[in-house]
Amino acid sequence: MSTVTDEVPLIDQHCHAVLGRDVEPEEFAAGLTEAAAAGTRDRWHSSLGLAVRRWCAPVLDLPAHASPEDYLERRAELGWQEVTERLLRSAGVEHWLVDTGYAPSPGVEPGEVCGAGHEVVRIEQVAETLAPRAGSPAGLLDGFRAELRERAATAVALKTVVAYRSGLDVPGECPPDRDAALAAQGWLRSGDPRLTDPVLHAWVVHEATRVGVELGLPLQFHTGFGDDDLHLREVDPLLLTDFLRSTRDSGIAVVLLHCWPFHRNAAYLAHVFDHVSVDIGLTLPFVGVRADDVLAEALELAPFDSVLYSSDGHALPELHHLGAVLWRHHFGRLLDSWLADDVLDVDAAERLAFAVGAENAARLHPRLRTGRAR
Repeated sequence: MSTVTDEVPLIDQHCHAVLGRDVEPEEFAAGLTEAAAAGTRDRWHSSLGLAVRRWCAPVLDLPAHASPEDYLERRAELGWQEVTERLLRSAGVEHWLVDTGYAPSPGVEPGEVCGAGHEVVRIEQVAETLAPRAGSPAGLLDGFRAELRERAATAVALKTVVAYRSGLDVPGECPPDRDAALAAQGWLRSGDPRLTDPVLHAWVVHEATRVGVELGLPLQFHTGFGDDDLHLREVDPLLLTDFLRSTRDSGIAVVLLHCWPFHRNAAYLAHVFDHVSVDIGLTLPFVGVRADDVLAEALELAPFDSVLYSSDGHALPELHHLGAVLWRHHFGRLLDSWLADDVLDVDAAERLAFAVGAENAARLHPRLRTGRAR
């Protein structure tokens, strides 16, 4: 592993809680895929499965490349608390920015184990929690504005999963309240617990943008691959172009999460819009030995001060750990290759590693510096 990235104190700017109990082998295997169910395939027989055996096994006092059977036996022997403690602490992360809108049950936030946990508010959760008690469409709209500001007061960022619900083709202009109220009326009458109406969802995203500007919070968008609840053709970040054009002078900072296989498209958007940053968290553990290339492709066009680190770890602490260790390994190898080709000098390589690993995120999330976040 390159010494250029070894000592970077990471800011994991997007992750989730871990499961606060022991897991059965089938449940662990299900955590190695974005598929809704583990199915009949051997999920250990994948790049992510290989990464667990290579990088997580030594943290649990096993040899690298230990068999799945030995790994799971050792994991059960240590218990989930000890495993979680070891894997999270060895990640070298100083701040965990946790999307609390999706969490396993029972869940434990990384900050509860390692300290320095901060909330990322999922805006859909605010609307969906409010809907059963809103009383009327106007009550839903007014209540959303009030509750989002209240939740955001102690958070470090906002996040939307509009990609999963109606796709990323968010209009550049906010729908008027009368249109949003009509959409809200239909949603409340349907009894559907999930916000899926594209008009109301666009209104919610634009309202969150206003709150982000007011409070100085970035707005994160899920883009690119995820579980089978989304349509991949609808989550290309290029679909956000109209929204990004309309918000470029608003003061909002937009973070495009995950991005693969559209990471080059996301990099282009960061190139042409100063308020856009990119983050290919979630991607690295899944792409295996191709991670060097994915990182290099993201850096082809993205300004270096627009690229952020995250793990998108969830449920299994192995995913938080792998996000960090694989970023250090593959980004370090990429920088080593640039050093060998005389693309940059050692000082520039170190500055780039610290920028992507932590400093860009610290600049983008001012509450990490002021201590105002919980």
